[in-house]
Amino acid sequence: MDKFSAMQAFVRVVEAGTFTKAAYSMGLPKPTVTRLIQELEKELDTKLLNRTTRKVTVTVDGAAYYEQASRLLGEVHELEASMSRAKASPRGKLKVDIPSSLGMAVIIPALPDFYARYPDIQLELGVSDRPVDLIAENVDCVIRGGEITDQSMVARRIGEFYIMSCASPAYLKRHGTPLHPSELDDAHYSIRYVSGRNGKLYTFKMHKDGEVVEVGGRHQVSVNDSNAGVAAGLAGLGVLHTLSFLVQDHISNGTLEPLFSGWCTEPKPIHVVYPPNRHLSNKVRVFVDWVAELFAQHDLIQRKSSLPKFMCSAWAASAAALPETTEKLDALNYSVQSMS
Repeated sequence: MDKFSAMQAFVRVVEAGTFTKAAYSMGLPKPTVTRLIQELEKELDTKLLNRTTRKVTVTVDGAAYYEQASRLLGEVHELEASMSRAKASPRGKLKVDIPSSLGMAVIIPALPDFYARYPDIQLELGVSDRPVDLIAENVDCVIRGGEITDQSMVARRIGEFYIMSCASPAYLKRHGTPLHPSELDDAHYSIRYVSGRNGKLYTFKMHKDGEVVEVGGRHQVSVNDSNAGVAAGLAGLGVLHTLSFLVQDHISNGTLEPLFSGWCTEPKPIHVVYPPNRHLSNKVRVFVDWVAELFAQHDLIQRKSSLPKFMCSAWAASAAALPETTEKLDALNYSVQSMS
């Protein structure tokens, strides 16, 4: 027995006063409505309606059941209506955590477009690089760079980031221009990044024509924030190794100069991550889709053919494969469990 349909049929019979009118209002044959009521009475082991050739009356048990059933159906209809309204115009508070670099350089400047589409969503942005416990902190989704190791989360890959080396003209005038990454260990200072989690200094690998160099270098300044690193680089405090999209404008206007032409670093993935939930709320869904669309249009996140000339040639060479890669990622959509 379809208990929900039987409950609806019973309520309509009580309100319409006859089986014929109830069946007509529900768009069902009269025998179907009769069968549903009979099965409901059998299931409840009680008589709900008294039937005569002229009218239908409600029993004492039927009256009690009608009161509860009509209230329950009303709540279901209200829930369905609220979901429909939310789908048409997502609304409410959305708690999102984003890295400071991506937030300041890419996401926040684009938010006017998001609000032009979804004016009723209230964003609470956590801008940090610290690990966030989505469940404990009641965060709807996070955007993170690097591999996702938490297998309990759902992740959607939406782009990649790249590290490049550069320095201010003032620094290069004082110390000269390094031509090989290995020179950073002896004759130059690097602006180093330190982990906010464990205090360790980051290193990374650069490669060219089969040669691989691990880059660290001496330092006078270390930072735990990418934007602070850019500020230190602009101040001439050392060679800066940072995200390409953070320094594109500075290189274009000459306040920073690119180094180590032809040397590459391996790209790292960017994911939007959220807790597993079969009923992903529409406000989360539209934000995830919006940020994926935003990143898909960003040259320095998606390696499009319009990359500036200073970028590593290997990145540009791999750009030809991007449409196929993007298509595959879009096909995965929300069903992908976190990638590692």
